[in-house]
Amino acid sequence: MNAGLTTANDLHLLENGEEFFPAVFEVIRGARTRVIVETFIIFEDKVGLELRDVLVAAARRGVEIDVTVDGYGTADISDEYVESLTSVGIRFHIFDPQPRRLGFRTNVFHRMHRKIVVVDDDVALVGGINYSLDHLAEYGDGAKQDYAIAIRGPAVAQIKQYVVDALESESASRGERILKWPSPGPAPGGTVALVVRDNDTHSNDIEVHYRVAIRTAKHEILLANAYFFPGYRFLRDLRNAAKRGVRVRLILQGEPDMPIARFVATMLYDYLISGGVEIYEYCTRPLHAKIAVIDETWSTVGSSNLDPFSLALNLEANVMVYDHAFGISMKSRLELLINEHCNQIRRTSRPRRKIQRVLVSTLVFHFLRRFPAWARYLPRKRAALKTVASHAAPGSRGDA
Repeated sequence: MNAGLTTANDLHLLENGEEFFPAVFEVIRGARTRVIVETFIIFEDKVGLELRDVLVAAARRGVEIDVTVDGYGTADISDEYVESLTSVGIRFHIFDPQPRRLGFRTNVFHRMHRKIVVVDDDVALVGGINYSLDHLAEYGDGAKQDYAIAIRGPAVAQIKQYVVDALESESASRGERILKWPSPGPAPGGTVALVVRDNDTHSNDIEVHYRVAIRTAKHEILLANAYFFPGYRFLRDLRNAAKRGVRVRLILQGEPDMPIARFVATMLYDYLISGGVEIYEYCTRPLHAKIAVIDETWSTVGSSNLDPFSLALNLEANVMVYDHAFGISMKSRLELLINEHCNQIRRTSRPRRKIQRVLVSTLVFHFLRRFPAWARYLPRKRAALKTVASHAAPGSRGDA
């Protein structure tokens, strides 16, 4: 068995903020010794404020806490919010903080996009949900549809070791610190591996896991992804699977939070549909999911989209799962989306495109398709963290 692969884990799929946020806040309230939170975004809304409150309460009872955010995604967090954490002893880290230029954020590339929570050695949560109100239905039509996984069992200690290493090293992704699972083949139930993408020695691990699973699929591939524009080899693997008789269904954005995301994805529709791939657009609310299930057994949940940013630039983390019960649960959730909230895209239903759109689409397609290869020539960001110091007086921990 490969290093880092664990079995006999208890797994639970969490859908949207309605399931994810209560789970996170509950385990933090029960924390005894250590809490580590990594996330792309914290907003100072109802959700972000409740996260702050449970973290502060845990720190006051002596729990050691680290919070890491991305300098781009959490650029607007206030000094008062950060001080409320650091004043009680919470270590607050910012990945690649950069000043604004002419009012614009400059740290666009190489984002720390992981979403991981680890509490003690008891539970780890990994997924794509940020700490913001727009992951709750009460936000309205713009509320995002997304998922996370809660893990209890041997995998927690190894995920914890990874995030601890990420805090202590410029590049905590060398050698065996990354939990690798090179094949989705037969394994005991509850089998879990954390697979990450970085700008060091694991630049394409998540994509490789996807492609191996797709190429070895026997019956069915069901994939939901918010920002879908993978490279040609990934697309070819999907078409080849469909051509050999595997049912391939993709759930993509129909009501995107960023219209460009849907625009570039639609350029792939003809190629995929002509090869037998079924495409469904989720039209109830913006899709933010990054999940897949194959043959009701192999699954993945995480932060990685299937676009050039996630596949070539960002720091990402996905959990790969081999568990039949979990796979069935995920499949049932996704089929509910298809049956009740999606429109199937058919070649005959698409309007004839104007020549200008065809030309623009061709240019954008070929640029983005090759972007992951070109990205290696861009300056690569190591995990440069800035730890924010508290301005509170010494001895103030737990007194505020």
